[in-house]
Amino acid sequence: MDITGNTVFIPGATSGIGLALALALRERGNTVVIGGRRTDLLEKIAAEHPGVGTVRIDTADAGSIQAAAADVLARFPELNVLITMAGIMRTEDWHSPAFLESAEDTITTNVLGPIRLIAAFVEHLRTRPDATIMTVSSGLAFAPLKVTPSYNASKAAIHMLSETLRLQLADTSVRVVELEPPSVQTDLLPGQADNEHAMPLDEYVAEVMGIIEARPDVAEIQVERVKFLRYAEARGDYEKVVAVLNASDPH
Repeated sequence: MDITGNTVFIPGATSGIGLALALALRERGNTVVIGGRRTDLLEKIAAEHPGVGTVRIDTADAGSIQAAAADVLARFPELNVLITMAGIMRTEDWHSPAFLESAEDTITTNVLGPIRLIAAFVEHLRTRPDATIMTVSSGLAFAPLKVTPSYNASKAAIHMLSETLRLQLADTSVRVVELEPPSVQTDLLPGQADNEHAMPLDEYVAEVMGIIEARPDVAEIQVERVKFLRYAEARGDYEKVVAVLNASDPH
């Protein structure tokens, strides 16, 4: 993915990593469209950042995705980058069936959401001479945080989906890039924005932008902090990493 000159749609960009990445891409000369469920937030962002496009979308709703895709493509026919940012993270206790609703919501948003988004845009992206689908997994796709089982599973699914789509779409103009965040200071979980174990948001996005600029053909965007989790099994210290992760509870 080139660092500039793109038209980018980021559903799930009204806060956190999504919004910070959207603004960083905008500063680098990209046309950026953000999506979210809350129209008041979208209006506020549009007012504060003139030129940023907005569209209402609920990625847990298949109909909303189809409507938003039609809107985005009608207004921004040069679209060549889709970043499937939208996601949720919840703690769950599987000692009783009370976890089920949360688990189903997580899988719907974090797995079905990106699948439906890709389905809505892939045909168009294949018509562009240089296109990118950026998925968003997590360091927790590679080492589990005990309190977020469905989130861990959803991000592991996104990792393998990304690996497979990269193979399938190799004969097209569409690149598949996987963004693999560590714990970042956002509101993804209560208290995470102030968690000293999490990476400051501005530092994270700055490092991501540096990676994209230095390595436009990168398949997995990994800041240094996430490699502790990402390569635990390859290093042979997986059990130690899992123990450290769950002792410090960085989320």
